[in-house]
Amino acid sequence: MSTPVRSVLALGSNLGEREGILEQAVADLSAHPLVRLVRSSPIVATKSVGGPADSPDYLNMVIEVETGLEPLALLAHCQDIEQRHDRVRVVRWGPRTLDVDVITYGDTTSEDPVLTLPHPRAAGRAFVLQPWAWMDPHATLGGAPVAGLAAVAADLAGLRRYEQDPRP
Repeated sequence: MSTPVRSVLALGSNLGEREGILEQAVADLSAHPLVRLVRSSPIVATKSVGGPADSPDYLNMVIEVETGLEPLALLAHCQDIEQRHDRVRVVRWGPRTLDVDVITYGDTTSEDPVLTLPHPRAAGRAFVLQPWAWMDPHATLGGAPVAGLAAVAADLAGLRRYEQDPRP
């Protein structure tokens, strides 16, 4: 086993029982013997960004894990969890039961087309940045404070902290 590395993962769901899917996905991700959950963000609700105009709203969150998996093995683990939750890839940025993206892997930078690190679009996405800033107010991405990047992200206005509907 290699030395554990801190990694930030972004999770999103806009099909099915979104909140339950996110909760189960966090449990599934951290059930791997080489992945340990360090902390998780609050869940946020957002409009779809970049996908079909009629896509349902998303629930999104960010988690920080400590992992002994190499970057591509971590990506494969994330994709396996997506498949367990019936992820179907039909339309780019289309509706999905679960999306899990590797945002950072320690300080690793990579231009690999399979896994670019840090995630190439994360710095402009409030649905990743704002929950991450709430989870870790001191986080940085590419040397910039995550909270500052969130404050200027184009999709920030459409984001709200998710509050579960009260159950009878």
